[in-house]
Amino acid sequence: MTPVTRQEVLGLYRKIFRIAKKWQSASGQIEETIKEKQYIISEAKTLFQKNKNVTDPQLIKQCIEECEARIEIGLHYNIPYPRPIHLPPMGLASKQGRAFRHQEKLRKFSKPIYLKSHDDIS
Repeated sequence: MTPVTRQEVLGLYRKIFRIAKKWQSASGQIEETIKEKQYIISEAKTLFQKNKNVTDPQLIKQCIEECEARIEIGLHYNIPYPRPIHLPPMGLASKQGRAFRHQEKLRKFSKPIYLKSHDDIS
């Protein structure tokens, strides 16, 4: 990791903790605010810990873009959780064969960047 990339990652990490410190839930309830602050902190720690050994510059760039997207979406909608994605169910394709593989491939490509690592840790 280059020094510039390292500074960018550490800056994002600090930014997340500053956001968590000032976070107010949309409902305004203290219990919700505390729960959401804890979620922000635990999610950041989990994802940064998971990706600490990543050395591929393209993958690092993708992780940084995902982090920035999740920050912006969270601040815009005032919801710290990843926004759900609504894709058609895989009920029509059989569990094997070309149609199933094609549908899995389409679902993978249609997943937004802010959800790439969410499924890995859930």
